[in-house]
Amino acid sequence: MKFYVIILLLSGLSVNAQKLEVQKTIDIFFEGFHQKDTLKIQSVCSPKIILQSINESVIKGNKLSDESAKEFYKSIATIPSSIKFNEKILSYNIQIDGTMAHVWAPYEFYLNDKLSHSGVNTFTLFKEKDTWKIIYLIDTRRK
Repeated sequence: MKFYVIILLLSGLSVNAQKLEVQKTIDIFFEGFHQKDTLKIQSVCSPKIILQSINESVIKGNKLSDESAKEFYKSIATIPSSIKFNEKILSYNIQIDGTMAHVWAPYEFYLNDKLSHSGVNTFTLFKEKDTWKIIYLIDTRRK
């Protein structure tokens, strides 16, 4: 009986450690984002990352858009220094199955200290060797 309890405790610790690794990957992504450091962002992203956004609008309707990694990195690098922005992650729901992880992360996006929009980021990650890499990012955006 003690053996089973120890196994359950160890597996629980292992899952929590993996969740912390996944969250750290997302944290590094946002550190790079806020610092406009595309090399830091790329350090946690797959070269084949897929980027999509869903803009939700009652007036214009809902629209799905794709962005290439090259376009994404360029848009980050060219944000003028006069613009202050902050994407505040409200919570993390992390699910892991072997070498795949999924993160559901509601957020609020502030532009010059005013709420611009909110939504949810979802990240899919792949564990390559011992490193989690973001392979897919889609977000919703609503005013």
